[in-house]
Amino acid sequence: MSEWLVILGAGAVTFLTRASFIVFADPHKFPHAFRVALAFVPASVLAAIVIPGLAMPHGTVDLSLANPRMLAGVAAVGVALKVKNPLVSIVAGMAALWGLQALGG
Repeated sequence: MSEWLVILGAGAVTFLTRASFIVFADPHKFPHAFRVALAFVPASVLAAIVIPGLAMPHGTVDLSLANPRMLAGVAAVGVALKVKNPLVSIVAGMAALWGLQALGG
């Protein structure tokens, strides 16, 4: 029973600290540099989620040309820089991954 109280308490504290930032803070009073930095949060969070999956497909770092995920990621970045459309980049990256996996076995 005490484990559940700790879990619920930790969840409540986490929720309240995040909610208080959203509910009570006035975003117009933030310093300009802070607001500019917040614009980079979604990209950095996405990179933190995606990069380990590309660079560590089997739990160890594999930056070789034998890693189809890394090659597909590079292809998706190339398409993203050229086309500037996230959906096209995702489709190109997945097509590259599936093609490389089919060629590699």
